[in-house]
Amino acid sequence: MSHTETAILAGGCFWGVQDLLRALDGVIETRVGYTGGAMTDPSYEDVRTGRTDHAESLKIVFDPAVLSYRALLECFFQIHDPTTRNRQGNDIGTQYRSAIFFMDDGQKDTALALIAEMTESGRWPGPIVTQVIAAQPFYDAEDYHQDYLVKNPNGYTCHFVRADWHLNKTEPA
Repeated sequence: MSHTETAILAGGCFWGVQDLLRALDGVIETRVGYTGGAMTDPSYEDVRTGRTDHAESLKIVFDPAVLSYRALLECFFQIHDPTTRNRQGNDIGTQYRSAIFFMDDGQKDTALALIAEMTESGRWPGPIVTQVIAAQPFYDAEDYHQDYLVKNPNGYTCHFVRADWHLNKTEPA
């Protein structure tokens, strides 16, 4: 049996983040949900209205022998704008913030090092505002949100690959 790792990322509306990251080689499973707030078992309505301080997030189970955590984060930083605080596209509020919820010190160190490299590169349009914080309880979103863009191919998304947003020493995702 192969070893797996889990990552929890928030980059705006979870539909688009899930749709793009699930396609990466090495991703085994994805679930959209809520994390980073104080309310236990919040609903979409609770989160959407900003009453919980939870972020719309994606839990990713992946095989690190195929996809490294760093490579996953590099893709994450290409598909959303980590320079806009509490906003992605038309979605505004803390529930749409950019955040990495690290599972251990290794993930934390990787995230902080990558953000420092990104900042130094000058390839992103402004300062990186992504929060790097310890993982908190993750609550699955309602079933109709899971795999939303698979079920609704013409559904709303503000996520896309930004070809120029990569570090020079690595290939774009």
